[in-house]
Amino acid sequence: MERWKDRVALVTGASMGIGAAVARALVQHGMKVVGCARSVDKIEKLAAECQSAGYPGTLIPYKCDLSNEEEILSMFSAIKTLHQGVDVCINNAGLAQPEPLLSGKTEGWRTMIDVNVMAVSICTREAYQSMKERNVDDGHIININSMNGHSVVHQSVVHFYSATKYAVTALTEGLRQELREAKTHIRATCISPGLVETGFAFKLHNNDPERAAATYESIRCLKAEDMANAVIYVLSAPPHVQIGDIQMRPTEQIS
Repeated sequence: MERWKDRVALVTGASMGIGAAVARALVQHGMKVVGCARSVDKIEKLAAECQSAGYPGTLIPYKCDLSNEEEILSMFSAIKTLHQGVDVCINNAGLAQPEPLLSGKTEGWRTMIDVNVMAVSICTREAYQSMKERNVDDGHIININSMNGHSVVHQSVVHFYSATKYAVTALTEGLRQELREAKTHIRATCISPGLVETGFAFKLHNNDPERAAATYESIRCLKAEDMANAVIYVLSAPPHVQIGDIQMRPTEQIS
């Protein structure tokens, strides 16, 4: 990780869960981390904790609604002005809404597409353009995907969500191919977890907190820190090694 010291990483959805854990880990390794979310209160608190702990890097909170392209473009413009540009882009933000295919609300589907697919694509494009204009040839784009992007489970409330994550699987491989065609050494990676103990299930089952809690109590789940460790592993790989997709499940998970 030494070569990433003082370089700039963007982490979307950095206010909690996986995003917060990844942001903390990168700051511990000396990176300048722009952590974005719709609300930055928790990121500001995390930034203060990182500073108090004496970590060598810096966490910079940035308020951004990833469903709004203008806000994304404004964020990248601000990063260019203040920090030259992005060297690592970690597309972590994502959400699931309980909208089945046969009865779901169009608004819920559209929100999932906007955040899980469009925001990932826009941030990827802008990060690449940032690297290209500064002749950065060793950057990295990491998409936090899901095992739902590799298999469809028997739960109607996540079928549309699963479709968006299948899109992330395809987008990451397409990105890898386009980067090769561009003759750059920028790398693209997917990290696809199974059950991770975050607030994800409570948002999915927002009307049934008992069901959400049971999701995490049934087995020993992955932790957000496990995901952060995977990100560090990916970034630490030698320049000639491109890790395409890490699929991570709790040992006890069946599906």
